[in-house]
Amino acid sequence: MADASRIVLGLGGCVDYEVKLTAEVMQQLVTAYGIGATELAAPSTVASERDLVVSILSYVARGGGGEHYVAAAPALESFANRLPRRVALGGTSVRAGILMSRLGVPSTLHLVTVNDTVRRLLPPEGDHFAADAEDTLYPHLIVQYDQGLRIRAGNLDITAPFPNRLIYVNDPANGAMPLSGDLGERLSRADLFLISGLNAMRCAEQLDLRLTELRGHLRRLPAGAVTYFEDAAYHEPAFSRRVLAALRDAVDVYGLNEDELQSYLGHPVDLLSATEVADALTAVNALVPAPTVVLHTRYWAVALGPHASTYADSLDAGTVLAAVRYRHGDDFTDADIARLRRRPRRPESVEFAAALRARMGETVHCVPAFALDVARPTTVGLGDTFVGGFLAALAWQRTRPAGDPTPFLDQIVDR
Repeated sequence: MADASRIVLGLGGCVDYEVKLTAEVMQQLVTAYGIGATELAAPSTVASERDLVVSILSYVARGGGGEHYVAAAPALESFANRLPRRVALGGTSVRAGILMSRLGVPSTLHLVTVNDTVRRLLPPEGDHFAADAEDTLYPHLIVQYDQGLRIRAGNLDITAPFPNRLIYVNDPANGAMPLSGDLGERLSRADLFLISGLNAMRCAEQLDLRLTELRGHLRRLPAGAVTYFEDAAYHEPAFSRRVLAALRDAVDVYGLNEDELQSYLGHPVDLLSATEVADALTAVNALVPAPTVVLHTRYWAVALGPHASTYADSLDAGTVLAAVRYRHGDDFTDADIARLRRRPRRPESVEFAAALRARMGETVHCVPAFALDVARPTTVGLGDTFVGGFLAALAWQRTRPAGDPTPFLDQIVDR
């Protein structure tokens, strides 16, 4: 087994209440709260269960995904109690770490909230540490909905064009993001470090303090270690620029999805237009001048940078494992991975990858996504799964015998 201390994943984590929307429950709530079709714009503040329902409906109508702070914590519990729920662990670093452990790549997790549920659900392989020794529990509401979900009540009639997931949060622990004093010492032995979760912070002064502390810890990383930063929807959108400014020279790989890309640019991007995506990648790379930018979407995953091709195996592993989760959720086997890898890639994504390479040359490496038709897919944690697969393959690449070209997933399905 690999040494868990060589991979440190942070910065936060949480307990998730996962629910799947049904037309019946949503129609009951639309009627009970008197919600009309003209209200379907995401409220700037989610301060009640009614606001929460309006926010969810606005996303369902366009098939979108997102993450939001909820000012009224009881609204999360109230809504979660209306539908069957699954209790799981969340946060990009935690979901990535659970997947990596499943793949035989244990890690060390930096946490900001620990409780009996966390201790019960964390994989026995690996390690974790936290700044605060006291147990806390601030569940996140994770809302999934299927493509074709139709909600009709009063003058409202919407149908989801795509499946997606929404995240609603009231979490003081992740909002403060306290860093353990042991973080620097842990990083001094690390080959890979994942930074995620800063999007949950809500106080500018506290964020600046954490960024200063984090930069101090980062100086303990050995030469040659890789720092991967995974972006997310900021509860305070203006904070994204503060984070980028503080970490821009400390990140080796900067990852984001299509929602975050379009949020930065302020306009939609046709993800199957090589021209639009090339312009978008160029624009976001100007904002985030990391050596490598990784953009993962429902259609493809791409690395941009002078060494893009060195991440080919990581891009493929992340894409495959996200597709496996989409089809099978958490209950997948090595055989499921092997079968998925034999499936055809989306033809339009294959064409796009070729067109993007023709336009941008060797500065990009693009991996097409798979052609999948799943009636009830898992939409929670796909980006986190991509990150876990990407990092697991990168860890394998950095530790395999010299001259061994075996792709990471080959040794997984052959074990």
